[in-house]
Amino acid sequence: MALKSRDKAVRHLQRTMSIWAACACLITLAGCGGTPTPQPHFKIGQPYKVNGTWYRPEFVTRYEATGIASWYGSDYHGRYTANGEVYDMAALTAAHPTLPLPSIVQVTSLANGRTLILRVNDRGPFVGNRVIDLSQAAARELGFERQGLAQVQVVYLGLAQLDDLPIRPGETRQYAMAQCVLPRPQRLVC
Repeated sequence: MALKSRDKAVRHLQRTMSIWAACACLITLAGCGGTPTPQPHFKIGQPYKVNGTWYRPEFVTRYEATGIASWYGSDYHGRYTANGEVYDMAALTAAHPTLPLPSIVQVTSLANGRTLILRVNDRGPFVGNRVIDLSQAAARELGFERQGLAQVQVVYLGLAQLDDLPIRPGETRQYAMAQCVLPRPQRLVC
């Protein structure tokens, strides 16, 4: 009798463990759906407040600023940018608090005269009086990776095409400008 009841308990335990193992497998498989596909999109956005400062993104046809640039790297590498792209610290990209996304800007180091054309695909910087945040590769190309900050001039060149991948140093291609029209106020068609 004791043997029969022990067999029953063992079968119950086996069944329970099988159910738990199946649940664990399902949970594991649910997490294996892969990372979501990036969904780049044009973005201007609503006014927003960070660290007590208000930023008001807007569509522009001209923008020029001189000020401090900084760079951001591995802490953000692989994360989504404000317009749905994936940040690549080895690509020639930048973050700006108010320009339309994605945009193309020309950034010139005032210390050494080096100039780069960058794709703006993120928001920032939100520290002090900085005017632009560059990828680590862009800071390296402009010659201020070690210093961390540099005095720069930023000139807006236009909207970037959505399907244009970020350029890495050494590539010979250039960023393409989006061909857009404003058929009526507040509606941008690209």
